[in-house]
Amino acid sequence: MSRAASARLFAALDPPEEIGADLLRWARGALREAGERDARLLAPESLHVTLLFLGELPFEEIDGLAAVLAETADRHPPLELETGAPVWLPPRRPRALAVELHDPDGSLAGLQRDLAGGLCAVAGLPAPRRFRAHLTLARTRSGARAPAPLPATPALRFGCWEVVLYRSFLEPSGARYERLAAAALAG
Repeated sequence: MSRAASARLFAALDPPEEIGADLLRWARGALREAGERDARLLAPESLHVTLLFLGELPFEEIDGLAAVLAETADRHPPLELETGAPVWLPPRRPRALAVELHDPDGSLAGLQRDLAGGLCAVAGLPAPRRFRAHLTLARTRSGARAPAPLPATPALRFGCWEVVLYRSFLEPSGARYERLAAAALAG
């Protein structure tokens, strides 16, 4: 498949701007306190909760994926999420600072399972093995050393009201995202 005929896609939730701003402020201070000098904070508009990474797919599949996104969103209510502990990802050779997310009633896990099933069926992909709800805040260049412990994240609760299909562009300055489709959670 040629790059010109495909797009790097994923489905996600967007946190409210003020939540992103609060978490980026925390991350800036936490990284400074931990002595992490090579970490780069993400741009506020780049913050998202990835529900499913689809990878490179042909452009002609985007309409079908958007339809699944809308059908799935219509079956699920808006979500209420809570921040959890800071976490370095991946656990071995970490390259990203993230914050765990919790959904007390299990709605997020249900939405992710339902959405992954539908999107993977349309794209002809295997279902993902597991889902770890998190919000990435910073990236590092290396994952060779064990990261320093971090202070507790602020205890925040926030709502998410739509699911988004994004296209990702990998650039030297970091990833850039384009919204291709969005669907309101209606339930």
